[in-house]
Amino acid sequence: MLYYTEVIDYSKSFNGGNMKKKVSIKEIAALSGVSVATVSRVINNNGRFTEETRVKVLKVIEETGYETNYVAKSLRMKKSNTVGIMVPDISNAFFSSLVRKLESQLFEEGYSAIICNTDRSTEKEMAYLSTLESKMVDGLIVISGQKEFSQANLTRKIPVICIDRKPQDELATILIHSDNFMGGVVATEELIQKGCKNIALLANVVSMSSFKYRREGFAQTLDANKDAIETINYIEITQQPGLSQTEIAKDAVSEYLKAGNICDGIFAVNDRLAIGAIEAAHEFGLKIPEDIKIVGFDNDPISKYCFPKLTTVRQDTQKLSEIAFETLLNLIDGIEPEKKQIVIPINLIKRQTT
Repeated sequence: MLYYTEVIDYSKSFNGGNMKKKVSIKEIAALSGVSVATVSRVINNNGRFTEETRVKVLKVIEETGYETNYVAKSLRMKKSNTVGIMVPDISNAFFSSLVRKLESQLFEEGYSAIICNTDRSTEKEMAYLSTLESKMVDGLIVISGQKEFSQANLTRKIPVICIDRKPQDELATILIHSDNFMGGVVATEELIQKGCKNIALLANVVSMSSFKYRREGFAQTLDANKDAIETINYIEITQQPGLSQTEIAKDAVSEYLKAGNICDGIFAVNDRLAIGAIEAAHEFGLKIPEDIKIVGFDNDPISKYCFPKLTTVRQDTQKLSEIAFETLLNLIDGIEPEKKQIVIPINLIKRQTT
């Protein structure tokens, strides 16, 4: 019986140097003619060493293809320079815009971002939390897909920032969100000022804290103007597998109109629902804004390209990301903010649906 043994010399590179022998920090030190401590200082850019030493060590690192063992380094330094970002729906324009801005700012500061799309699933959210903890992230930015986020699900103390969703423990967790209540107010005021008397709220049955505040702004504004209002209605939708929010909203508004309800104004708690209302109005033969006026929320890019162009409440994703980024880095450094809740102003973008 013949046995064939292939001996591979890993000291030689393949494909132009893409594969090299793993070297230790001790070997880097020996090849550089300096101590292990000096190599460590050069790698971490921390401590005293000459420019000549830095160049010499970095040259050896480049030639050998040395890579830092980041897991071991994280355990030793108790810092991984990574941040976890949990988002309920990365396809949502508001969330994706926010996450992209956060990732860019973190990268500029030397942090890597691990982005987890939970699909609004409790199971996925819990699984990702466990994964992020195991990767020893320095902090978490959470846009939860659940009604409330709880730090009780974490096994170790990690700085956490919640965006757009109220945390379960409001005294222990930082919340940064848009002024959703005022957004509901200005949206409803726009409909009233444009002469709407029979106004409906188009919203999800299961409401996150952000939607809850928008509903409260809607209700309080109508109550303050009750002499000018004839009817108030609520069109509630429930998420269905395989259907988008726009499709569900379109069907719900269509059924509402077919039932003979009088409606000359709709405030939708997000733009995807508002687009569904626009499509239903078109199919029902209503002219927008002559017969019915519609206001959305989020200033989703689609709001500028639908027909007619959608009047909507704009959330300042740039300011939200900047404040979340700065606050998280302060928490990582042990600096607590003065306030546990930070509210970012909104503004109404007037277009063709009102």
